[in-house]
Amino acid sequence: MRKFNAILAPVIFALFLLHIIIGSLQLAGLIPGGNVIMHAGSWFLIAAVGVHTVIGIKLTADTLAAMRKSGAGYFRENKLFWVRRISGFAVMLFIAAHIIMFMGHGSGGSFRLNLFDVPQLIMSVLLVLSLLLHIVTNIRPMMLGFGARGGKEFAADLAVIFSAVLLAAGAAFAVYYARWLI
Repeated sequence: MRKFNAILAPVIFALFLLHIIIGSLQLAGLIPGGNVIMHAGSWFLIAAVGVHTVIGIKLTADTLAAMRKSGAGYFRENKLFWVRRISGFAVMLFIAAHIIMFMGHGSGGSFRLNLFDVPQLIMSVLLVLSLLLHIVTNIRPMMLGFGARGGKEFAADLAVIFSAVLLAAGAAFAVYYARWLI
């Protein structure tokens, strides 16, 4: 189960990057909203995240059972483990909020983006921050799951790619708001 989760994580990350890129192009007005690829990709991403979440819940339950059985929680020694779990659950809450923001805005079951107000913007920023924390704290265990040692260069490459995508998304938000103000 851990190995499958380790394989699923990069798939989710790739789908997430694709979601950001297509969403940014929509925000900037470079492609139309209601894109079929975005819609299908979003649902596939949700399904993959759902499986990842179920596996995470199962592994967390196993850990809690082992802690109760042994009588020693070692919370202080396992803080990073709990950061990974808690940030994952925070991501799930913000994903739910992200989905709700788009529900019912389009016709025929499609999702449409209306002007973000302050709460929507705050929820989106919190989603990105919780995802960033979850990804950063889970890179090393994922690399170990694949048998890679070290991996600082890979992590740096991943950080550069992620930063570039986030910069583009930030620029798309700026274009989006500028279009609404003009």
